[in-house]
Amino acid sequence: MAFDLPKLGYAYDALEPNIDARTMEIHHSKHHNGYTTKLNGAIAGTDLEGKSIEDILTNLDLTNAGVRNNGGGFYNHSLFWTVLNPEDRGNLSGELKKAIEAEFGSKEAFIEAFSKAAATQFGSGWAWLCVQKGGKLEICATPNQDNPLMPGVACGGTPILGLDVWEHAYYLNYQNRRPDYIDAFFKVINWNEVERRFAEAK
Repeated sequence: MAFDLPKLGYAYDALEPNIDARTMEIHHSKHHNGYTTKLNGAIAGTDLEGKSIEDILTNLDLTNAGVRNNGGGFYNHSLFWTVLNPEDRGNLSGELKKAIEAEFGSKEAFIEAFSKAAATQFGSGWAWLCVQKGGKLEICATPNQDNPLMPGVACGGTPILGLDVWEHAYYLNYQNRRPDYIDAFFKVINWNEVERRFAEAK
């Protein structure tokens, strides 16, 4: 089966003023759609057809640039849309809050560390909050469309929160002000979804 472009589940303007509608429309309908189409082309007629994207990336041959770039782009964006919060979908709480406070000291310290990873990722890439086996949390960043599911990439583990810092994710509204975009991201996180992913991953 081919992969399909996921629906957002909310309107393109639902995140304004933090993330503008035009950026969301281009990002989803052009960029993510492009990764989806090219991923399907890259796996067509191979033994990767019919496998889940997680299985493909976890067992990826990193020299397979077509699957690495487009499979990463498909997975990363599919996660990204779900952790964005167009309405009040929970505050950081429960077991995830406890785990973040245990690992980073406080929510504020976590935000500072995650923001630093996103701001200092040179060029295009992503910042991640990942869960290791046993529930330990770790922050890391990856270039391009790489992610921690890929063997030997970054901190490993299962991503539960990801921030796209490619320029196409923010440049129409924020231009070169990546730190402002990162600050805006923390105003639109769907913590209910992040906590669900945390419980599933650990």
